[in-house]
Amino acid sequence: MKQKSNNKVALVGFVLAALCASPALAADVHWKHMVGVITATDNPATQTAENFNPVGNVNPATFAWSARDGHARVNLDTGAVDFEVHGLVIIGQTFSGTAGPVQTVTGTLVCNAGVANTEVEVDTTDVPIDSQGNARFSGMLQGIPATCNSPVFLVRIATIANPQNPNGARGFWIATGTERTIRP
Repeated sequence: MKQKSNNKVALVGFVLAALCASPALAADVHWKHMVGVITATDNPATQTAENFNPVGNVNPATFAWSARDGHARVNLDTGAVDFEVHGLVIIGQTFSGTAGPVQTVTGTLVCNAGVANTEVEVDTTDVPIDSQGNARFSGMLQGIPATCNSPVFLVRIATIANPQNPNGARGFWIATGTERTIRP
């Protein structure tokens, strides 16, 4: 009888731990570092334009990017968000080692990435990025869904230095948070 009781207690403990670790019930998500996107957007051997590194419905930028470091944190309950990225620069091209024509970026929380009809992208306001690739934001996100499974944090291009079309590259992701932890 005591063995059955111990098994029930162990099962209840396991279920509670699993529920508390679920992103759907989590309050705080933290990404310890930021890395740049490594992009391969087209295969010259085919006639079709491909995109080899999307995050759900969000496409990557056309250049490879590198980030020295950074972090992000989102409270899924309150919408509080902060992120920093340091040394987010283009690798190669004439812009190599700089943020190139990118003038502002946005932080994006992607919930339910790749899941039809439930994927949601929630953006911060645009923030400036300097020529060395440093950007910082602290504020609130509006519209986080009640269920946010497998949350992903992206840094995306907001505006570029092109007077005729400053939004020409808007929305392409150039960095992502890594080493995600979820705290209830």
